[in-house]
Amino acid sequence: MQDGKHVVLCIDDDKDILEFLEMVLGSAGYIVATAGSAEEGLKAYKTASPDVIIVDLMMEEIDAGTNFVKELKAQGQSTPIFMLSSMGDDLNMATDYSALGLAGVFQKPVDKDQMLATIAAKLQ
Repeated sequence: MQDGKHVVLCIDDDKDILEFLEMVLGSAGYIVATAGSAEEGLKAYKTASPDVIIVDLMMEEIDAGTNFVKELKAQGQSTPIFMLSSMGDDLNMATDYSALGLAGVFQKPVDKDQMLATIAAKLQ
């Protein structure tokens, strides 16, 4: 939390998605930090101290999102992480997101109202 506001770290290699997330979350009163890759995301995590993380499943490498999550979990971090995916129901077959310890998955295109409600509920 910074200045009484929750911080959300958004990681995606698609600049349009990052701009969308920044606009929606920022207008809802969150402080938004962004990163364009999993590697940048790990650095941003240390400086932003986010309350919630939203990370894309497939970025510069196919498993970049899951590797990011595994790295944070290996460091003992417990920040709620939501995965972004355009894979739909195929995600369940490709990735065992419950085993990764994810707080949830947002399907692209993201339903902004559902996302905001889910994040707000998680932060309470």
